[in-house]
Amino acid sequence: MTDLCILQGPQISLVPGFRAAGISCGLKPGSELDLALVVADVPCTSAAVFTTNRVQAAPVLYDRQLLDGGGTMRGVVINSGCANACTGARGLRDAAETARLVEAGMGLRADSVLVMSTGVIGQYLPMDKIAAGIRTASQALSVEGGHAAAQAIMTTDTEPKEAAVRFRITDREVTVAGMCKGSGMIHPNMATMLGVLVTDVAIEQALLQRALREVVDLTFNKVTVDGDTSTNDTVALLANGLAGNQPISTESDEAYGAFRDALLEVAATLAIALAADGEGATKLITVHVTGASDPGAAATVAKSIANSTLVKTAVYGEDANWGRVLCAAGYSGIAIDPARLALWLTDGRLTLHLVRGGEPFEVDESVASEILASDRIAFRLDLGQGSAEATVWTCDLTHAYVDINAHYRT
Repeated sequence: MTDLCILQGPQISLVPGFRAAGISCGLKPGSELDLALVVADVPCTSAAVFTTNRVQAAPVLYDRQLLDGGGTMRGVVINSGCANACTGARGLRDAAETARLVEAGMGLRADSVLVMSTGVIGQYLPMDKIAAGIRTASQALSVEGGHAAAQAIMTTDTEPKEAAVRFRITDREVTVAGMCKGSGMIHPNMATMLGVLVTDVAIEQALLQRALREVVDLTFNKVTVDGDTSTNDTVALLANGLAGNQPISTESDEAYGAFRDALLEVAATLAIALAADGEGATKLITVHVTGASDPGAAATVAKSIANSTLVKTAVYGEDANWGRVLCAAGYSGIAIDPARLALWLTDGRLTLHLVRGGEPFEVDESVASEILASDRIAFRLDLGQGSAEATVWTCDLTHAYVDINAHYRT
């Protein structure tokens, strides 16, 4: 594992050669920040992963075409307050125009800016406000602007989600940083809601895409809040190469492993923050499945448990109804032997071995209540089949989630 330095005040603009801004252009009520801009000083090797939802927002379609076959980018522009999804030909024109406004205003070459949007589906972007906002954001770009950018991409999030690490490749200091947003409509099947990762490492495009895909599968694809995969999910990764390291060109290169470890640390931090900040959530739930026949089976069982409304509501009510966990494992579609199951509940301080051999074992209601009173709890389910494992992060399901989503537009 690479020796990583976790950076304080983890703004995306801590990476040398990147500037950022977050401003208000009137897409959201009052003076809330709603437009973010991240720009590199030089062209960047770029990679991305996108939603697998068949209904894809205009920015997703635009970015897919832009990055088809690879490409160098200079930045990302993100608006909140309007998803620009289900908006047809006009939506595609608006996404392209948003990018063009950044490129023209900053003197960048054409087709060098990615576009992301988040908010209500089925509404058109107010392009007059977008244009004015881009002018303001372009002038506000700075190396201190990362935190404002992370705030500007929020929708129902209660706090910005940011992370940054620094490490060394031979004699070069390298930084990886990122920001993301997401609180509801979170059940990624590729990436997450919206995320931007940046680094100053020098690396070939094919390896950058490979690293992003591997890390996404271990982090953002292991988060679920409500089982809904968004129309807009996108994670983009930009590498400007300014660290000056020998460009990473092979997977066997030790530098590739160091970079992947750093990217994994940043993405995992962001993914856990997504789950912890689920709409209306009061508790982060970690589901760790061990003893599976293969990693895919472990992940399928873990997601089945994490998506169970009965498990999530039991945790919210601080009710140690462990039968719901076994039930969710049983309908996951993975062949399991109930007589081999073992289940633990922990908050990191106290641990209960609730089930052994498929039967009640250490069921202490008072200890269980103490564990469930914590804001971070974990279930570990061992299937007794093999050595594979997987971890999924989710949150409890509360009355507040219903309130937020019952009146999301109104």
